[in-house]
Amino acid sequence: MENPLHIAEPVALARPRGAHRFEAFSPKLARRMTFYRRAVVEQWVLLEADSSVIAFCERPGYIQVDRHKRLADFLVRYVDRNELVILDDRVSEVDVKKPDRVLDVDTCTIRRVAPAELAAARIWIENWQRMLPCLVANRDLVPSALPQAIARFVQEPRRLLDIEREFSTGDPVLVRAAVFGLLHKGSVCAPGLRTQPLSLLTTFAALEARL
Repeated sequence: MENPLHIAEPVALARPRGAHRFEAFSPKLARRMTFYRRAVVEQWVLLEADSSVIAFCERPGYIQVDRHKRLADFLVRYVDRNELVILDDRVSEVDVKKPDRVLDVDTCTIRRVAPAELAAARIWIENWQRMLPCLVANRDLVPSALPQAIARFVQEPRRLLDIEREFSTGDPVLVRAAVFGLLHKGSVCAPGLRTQPLSLLTTFAALEARL
Protein backbone atom coordinates (compact mmCIF):
# COMPACT_ATOMS: atom_id res chain seq x y z
CA MET A 1 0.00 0.00 0.00
CA GLU A 2 1.14 3.52 -0.75
CA ASN A 3 1.34 6.37 1.73
CA PRO A 4 -1.14 9.07 0.58
CA LEU A 5 1.21 11.79 1.78
CA HIS A 6 3.64 10.85 -0.99
CA ILE A 7 1.09 10.88 -3.82
CA ALA A 8 1.92 13.69 -6.23
CA GLU A 9 0.06 12.70 -9.39
CA PRO A 10 -3.52 11.52 -10.02
CA VAL A 11 -4.33 8.02 -11.14
CA ALA A 12 -4.68 7.89 -14.93
CA LEU A 13 -8.28 7.20 -15.85
CA ALA A 14 -9.83 6.57 -19.22
CA ARG A 15 -12.96 8.56 -19.94
CA PRO A 16 -15.93 6.47 -18.76
CA ARG A 17 -18.46 5.58 -21.42
CA GLY A 18 -20.97 8.41 -21.89
CA ALA A 19 -19.22 10.72 -19.43
CA HIS A 20 -18.52 14.39 -20.07
CA ARG A 21 -14.94 15.64 -19.97
CA PHE A 22 -14.22 18.73 -17.85
CA GLU A 23 -10.87 20.55 -18.13
CA ALA A 24 -9.74 23.01 -15.50
CA PHE A 25 -6.61 24.81 -14.33
CA SER A 26 -5.86 24.88 -10.61
CA PRO A 27 -4.14 28.04 -9.29
CA LYS A 28 -3.26 26.13 -6.12
CA LEU A 29 -1.52 23.33 -7.99
CA ALA A 30 -0.40 25.42 -11.00
CA ARG A 31 -1.42 22.66 -13.39
CA ARG A 32 -4.30 21.42 -15.51
CA MET A 33 -6.84 18.92 -14.24
CA THR A 34 -9.32 16.60 -15.95
CA PHE A 35 -12.62 15.41 -14.48
CA TYR A 36 -15.44 13.24 -15.76
CA ARG A 37 -18.18 14.07 -13.23
CA ARG A 38 -19.74 17.45 -12.57
CA ALA A 39 -19.94 16.75 -8.84
CA VAL A 40 -16.15 16.32 -8.73
CA VAL A 41 -15.70 19.64 -10.53
CA GLU A 42 -17.86 21.32 -7.90
CA GLN A 43 -15.89 19.71 -5.07
CA TRP A 44 -12.66 20.90 -6.71
CA VAL A 45 -14.03 24.45 -6.75
CA LEU A 46 -14.73 24.22 -3.02
CA LEU A 47 -11.18 23.01 -2.33
CA GLU A 48 -9.73 25.71 -4.55
CA ALA A 49 -11.77 28.37 -2.73
CA ASP A 50 -10.80 27.15 0.75
CA SER A 51 -7.74 29.09 1.89
CA SER A 52 -7.08 26.52 4.64
CA VAL A 53 -6.37 23.89 1.98
CA ILE A 54 -2.63 23.80 1.35
CA ALA A 55 -2.63 21.29 -1.49
CA PHE A 56 -4.68 18.46 -2.92
CA CYS A 57 -4.56 15.71 -5.52
CA GLU A 58 -7.48 14.42 -7.55
CA ARG A 59 -7.84 10.64 -7.94
CA PRO A 60 -4.97 9.88 -5.51
CA GLY A 61 -5.64 6.13 -5.42
CA TYR A 62 -8.03 3.36 -4.44
CA ILE A 63 -9.47 2.75 -0.99
CA GLN A 64 -11.93 0.33 0.59
CA VAL A 65 -15.39 1.87 1.06
CA ASP A 66 -18.40 -0.16 2.19
CA ARG A 67 -16.53 -3.38 1.36
CA HIS A 68 -15.84 -2.21 -2.18
CA LYS A 69 -12.74 -0.71 -3.76
CA ARG A 70 -13.26 2.68 -5.27
CA LEU A 71 -11.15 5.58 -6.42
CA ALA A 72 -10.88 8.35 -3.84
CA ASP A 73 -11.91 11.66 -5.35
CA PHE A 74 -9.35 13.86 -3.57
CA LEU A 75 -6.49 13.75 -1.14
CA VAL A 76 -6.50 17.07 0.72
CA ARG A 77 -3.69 18.49 2.83
CA TYR A 78 -4.33 20.99 5.61
CA VAL A 79 -1.88 22.41 8.12
CA ASP A 80 -2.98 20.00 10.86
CA ARG A 81 -4.41 17.01 9.00
CA ASN A 82 -4.82 15.09 5.78
CA GLU A 83 -8.13 14.01 4.37
CA LEU A 84 -9.44 11.68 1.71
CA VAL A 85 -12.64 12.96 0.13
CA ILE A 86 -15.27 10.59 -1.27
CA LEU A 87 -18.31 11.93 -3.10
CA ASP A 88 -21.51 10.05 -2.36
CA ASP A 89 -22.95 10.56 -5.85
CA ARG A 90 -23.49 6.84 -6.54
CA VAL A 91 -20.75 6.81 -9.14
CA SER A 92 -17.62 4.76 -8.65
CA GLU A 93 -14.65 5.32 -10.94
CA VAL A 94 -13.05 1.94 -10.36
CA ASP A 95 -11.32 -0.56 -12.57
CA VAL A 96 -12.40 -3.58 -10.57
CA LYS A 97 -10.05 -5.82 -12.53
CA LYS A 98 -6.87 -4.04 -11.62
CA PRO A 99 -6.78 -1.11 -9.23
CA ASP A 100 -3.22 0.09 -9.66
CA ARG A 101 -2.70 2.19 -6.54
CA VAL A 102 -4.17 1.14 -3.20
CA LEU A 103 -3.78 3.71 -0.43
CA ASP A 104 -2.93 3.19 3.20
CA VAL A 105 -5.65 5.26 4.85
CA ASP A 106 -4.23 5.11 8.37
CA THR A 107 -2.58 8.49 7.89
CA CYS A 108 -5.79 10.23 6.76
CA THR A 109 -9.35 10.77 7.80
CA ILE A 110 -12.08 9.96 5.27
CA ARG A 111 -14.77 12.56 4.58
CA ARG A 112 -17.85 11.66 2.59
CA VAL A 113 -19.58 14.49 0.77
CA ALA A 114 -23.30 14.10 0.12
CA PRO A 115 -25.02 15.74 -2.89
CA ALA A 116 -26.97 17.92 -0.46
CA GLU A 117 -23.70 19.44 0.77
CA LEU A 118 -22.76 20.52 -2.74
CA ALA A 119 -26.29 21.78 -3.37
CA ALA A 120 -26.13 23.92 -0.22
CA ALA A 121 -22.95 25.58 -1.51
CA ARG A 122 -24.37 26.23 -4.98
CA ILE A 123 -24.09 30.05 -4.95
CA TRP A 124 -20.56 29.95 -3.50
CA ILE A 125 -19.52 27.44 -6.17
CA GLU A 126 -21.09 29.44 -8.99
CA ASN A 127 -19.36 32.62 -7.83
CA TRP A 128 -15.98 30.89 -7.79
CA GLN A 129 -16.67 29.44 -11.22
CA ARG A 130 -16.90 33.06 -12.38
CA MET A 131 -13.85 34.25 -10.44
CA LEU A 132 -11.40 31.44 -11.17
CA PRO A 133 -11.15 32.06 -14.96
CA CYS A 134 -10.32 35.72 -14.28
CA LEU A 135 -7.76 34.71 -11.67
CA VAL A 136 -6.13 32.13 -13.94
CA ALA A 137 -6.10 34.24 -17.11
CA ASN A 138 -4.43 37.19 -15.39
CA ARG A 139 -2.25 35.47 -12.79
CA ASP A 140 1.01 36.64 -14.44
CA LEU A 141 -0.26 40.11 -15.36
CA VAL A 142 -1.17 41.61 -11.99
CA PRO A 143 1.53 44.06 -10.76
CA SER A 144 2.99 42.84 -7.48
CA ALA A 145 2.19 46.09 -5.67
CA LEU A 146 -1.50 46.06 -6.60
CA PRO A 147 -2.73 43.33 -4.21
CA GLN A 148 -0.86 44.97 -1.34
CA ALA A 149 -2.46 48.33 -2.08
CA ILE A 150 -5.92 46.77 -2.33
CA ALA A 151 -5.41 44.89 0.94
CA ARG A 152 -4.72 48.22 2.67
CA PHE A 153 -7.73 49.85 0.99
CA VAL A 154 -10.15 47.17 2.22
CA GLN A 155 -9.21 47.55 5.87
CA GLU A 156 -12.67 49.11 5.80
CA PRO A 157 -15.22 46.99 3.87
CA ARG A 158 -15.41 48.16 0.25
CA ARG A 159 -17.65 47.28 -2.66
CA LEU A 160 -16.00 45.85 -5.76
CA LEU A 161 -17.23 48.96 -7.58
CA ASP A 162 -15.34 51.22 -5.16
CA ILE A 163 -12.19 49.14 -5.41
CA GLU A 164 -12.24 49.32 -9.20
CA ARG A 165 -12.78 53.10 -9.11
CA GLU A 166 -9.88 53.54 -6.72
CA PHE A 167 -7.34 51.45 -8.62
CA SER A 168 -8.43 51.21 -12.25
CA THR A 169 -6.19 53.31 -14.47
CA GLY A 170 -7.03 51.19 -17.50
CA ASP A 171 -8.45 47.70 -17.67
CA PRO A 172 -10.42 46.91 -14.48
CA VAL A 173 -9.90 43.18 -15.11
CA LEU A 174 -6.49 43.29 -13.43
CA VAL A 175 -8.02 44.92 -10.37
CA ARG A 176 -10.64 42.19 -10.21
CA ALA A 177 -7.96 39.52 -10.61
CA ALA A 178 -6.02 41.06 -7.73
CA VAL A 179 -9.13 41.14 -5.52
CA PHE A 180 -10.01 37.55 -6.37
CA GLY A 181 -6.41 36.53 -5.73
CA LEU A 182 -6.53 38.03 -2.24
CA LEU A 183 -9.76 36.15 -1.59
CA HIS A 184 -8.19 32.94 -2.90
CA LYS A 185 -5.24 33.33 -0.52
CA GLY A 186 -7.49 34.12 2.43
CA SER A 187 -6.20 37.68 2.85
CA VAL A 188 -9.67 39.16 2.38
CA CYS A 189 -13.18 37.85 2.90
CA ALA A 190 -16.51 38.32 1.16
CA PRO A 191 -19.24 36.52 3.12
CA GLY A 192 -21.92 37.82 0.77
CA LEU A 193 -20.61 35.54 -1.98
CA ARG A 194 -22.06 32.56 -0.13
CA THR A 195 -25.61 33.85 -0.49
CA GLN A 196 -25.61 36.38 -3.35
CA PRO A 197 -24.24 36.34 -6.91
CA LEU A 198 -21.00 38.21 -7.52
CA SER A 199 -21.60 41.80 -8.61
CA LEU A 200 -20.09 45.25 -8.43
CA LEU A 201 -21.92 45.64 -5.11
CA THR A 202 -20.16 42.63 -3.52
CA THR A 203 -18.28 43.77 -0.43
CA PHE A 204 -14.69 42.72 0.27
CA ALA A 205 -12.81 43.32 3.48
CA ALA A 206 -9.51 42.43 5.09
CA LEU A 207 -9.97 39.53 7.49
CA GLU A 208 -9.39 41.71 10.53
CA ALA A 209 -12.02 44.20 9.31
CA ARG A 210 -15.61 43.75 10.34
CA LEU A 211 -18.36 43.52 7.75
